[in-house]
Amino acid sequence: MNIAVFASHGGSDMQAIIDGCKDKRLDAKVVVAISNNADSMALKRAENENIPHYYLSVKQFESEDELAFKILEVLEQYNVDMIFLAGYMRLLHSLILKQYNNRIFNIHPALLPKFGGRGMYGMNVHNAVIAAGEKETGVTIHRVNEIYDSGEIIAQAKVAVLPDDTPETLAARVLEKEHEFLVEVIAKIIAGEIMLG
Repeated sequence: MNIAVFASHGGSDMQAIIDGCKDKRLDAKVVVAISNNADSMALKRAENENIPHYYLSVKQFESEDELAFKILEVLEQYNVDMIFLAGYMRLLHSLILKQYNNRIFNIHPALLPKFGGRGMYGMNVHNAVIAAGEKETGVTIHRVNEIYDSGEIIAQAKVAVLPDDTPETLAARVLEKEHEFLVEVIAKIIAGEIMLG
C-alpha cells in the first residue's frame, strides 16, 4: 500500500510510519511526504529517508483551488492509496476529500469527541485536558472530512492522566502511545479490518 503523509512540524508520527514499513510491521511504503511548512522537521526526515517530499503552501499559489490541484497531481504521480495526516495543521480542500474519500485519516492527541475542533492541537489539547481535571486522555484515529476532528472514529487508545502530570509530561506519554498505536491501526487498514473507500 502506498501511503502519503502530510505533516506540518516535527514529523515524529510520520517517522513511526516509516519505521513500521522498514521493519515489516506494515506491508506498505511511504511514497511521498507533503508539508505546508518549508522549515518542518517532517521534510528533513523524509529527505533523510530518501522519500520524495514537497513543500506545498497556499502562499505559493493564486488560490486554494490551485494548491489542491497541485497536491492531487503529486498524489497521483506517486499512486497514493491512502493519506495520513500526522500533525498537519490545515483543512484539506474538498477536491482532495472527494478524490480520496474514506482514504484519508488523521491522528488526534485526545479521546474525541472531547478536546477536538478548531485550535485544538498540540499543547492546547493537553493543557485543556489537565484544566478539565480529566482522569484519562488518549489517541484517536479518524477519517477526515471538511470539519476539524469530526470524521468517523475508527480507533482509540487510552492514556491515564496522572495526578502530578504537567501538560508536557502528558504530551510525552500520549506521543509515545501515538507512535505504536498508529502503526497498529494502519496494519488493520492494510489487512482489510478497517475498510478503505
